[in-house]
Amino acid sequence: MRTALWLLALFGVAAAVALFAGNNPGSVTLFWPPYRIDLSLNFVLLLATLAFLTLHLALRALAAFLALPHQARVWRLRQRERSLQVDLLDAYSQLAAGRFVRANKSADSVLVQLAAIETGGESLVYAPRLRAVSHLIAAEAAHALQDHVLREQHYRQALAQASLCGTPETREGVQLRAARWALDRGDAAEALHTLDTMAQGASRRTLALRLRLKAARRAGRTLLALETARLLAKHKALSDAAAQGVLRGLAVALVDGAHDTDQLQRAWSQLDSVERSIPEVAVRAAERLLTLGGDPAQCRKWLLPVWEQMLSRPDALSPQQRIDVVRALERGFSGSAGAADLQWLARIESAQLQMPGDALLQYLAGVSCMRLQLWGKARQLLTHCLSRVPDAGLRSNAWRLLAELAQQQGEVDAATDAWRNAAKIGA
Repeated sequence: MRTALWLLALFGVAAAVALFAGNNPGSVTLFWPPYRIDLSLNFVLLLATLAFLTLHLALRALAAFLALPHQARVWRLRQRERSLQVDLLDAYSQLAAGRFVRANKSADSVLVQLAAIETGGESLVYAPRLRAVSHLIAAEAAHALQDHVLREQHYRQALAQASLCGTPETREGVQLRAARWALDRGDAAEALHTLDTMAQGASRRTLALRLRLKAARRAGRTLLALETARLLAKHKALSDAAAQGVLRGLAVALVDGAHDTDQLQRAWSQLDSVERSIPEVAVRAAERLLTLGGDPAQCRKWLLPVWEQMLSRPDALSPQQRIDVVRALERGFSGSAGAADLQWLARIESAQLQMPGDALLQYLAGVSCMRLQLWGKARQLLTHCLSRVPDAGLRSNAWRLLAELAQQQGEVDAATDAWRNAAKIGA
């Protein structure tokens, strides 16, 4: 279509020229005393056109001749830029291939060529950024070669050049690499310090959060690691199963790190509702509280969400988790018939009546009755659950409780048999 339009335009111009020049009687007379020269107007116009074209071409040729030195400089600069790009690609390729010595040499070649360009009076707008990346590659290669002195030299220079290039991403990349290097050599405190010097937005990116999580765990800063894991789970940087496993492990570690009841209460308050409802976390916190001499009522209060979860969704907890919850609740009864104990007894009896075939609930109801000195009911429930309790430790404990009940009632033979059964299971 474009070609057809050009042809139509050309034909139109040719037709116009033919109409104008074909019947043009005009003439131009030049007087140069004592001469007179008569020229056709068409010939004069042709001469003027040729003169204009000649002058235009002459000026273009002169401009091109005068621009030769500049074009030569541009050509040399482009050749050097191509050489820089080739060396930089070679450095990356050698680093990825594990040829760290060659990668270091290629990065040094880039730096040398940049210095030669600046010595020749030329400059590249992106020279600071290119120099920062080259130093970073050299530092990475030196780190792989365990040359810590050379790595630090290149790292400092890369950080300085990154501050000059005007692109914050370059500086952030250098800092992230430095944090990873610190982790590789086991200096978690240095890694955290490097991450803390980054901008707030950059420090909340997925890669930075992953590094912070590793550094916090190695440094023993469980609370910081837990907060970081929450952010990773919020940003969907971890799968649901992985996030739950990491949060569970960190929450348990936070609870285990408490050395008195006040520290444990503070650690529990730092957990969110989701973490408190994790069975392993609640059970570990309750057992830790009882070990430190805490209030049993507080222990049962911490276990209440897990207890409700176990009753509302029987498949929500694994068999071992259910056993752990029962053990923790068993330890949580104070032995005095207080209001809180009676309330829990009613709660356990209600659950046992709703699920009469659950041996663990029968065992727990028997234990609670035993602690509250309801001997007859305790004996009945413990006897019924003996053959169906899935855990050997709980069966042994049930026989031990039956032995104590028999001794209290003066049944020596029954007590002896119960003690013998408990010893067999525990052996």
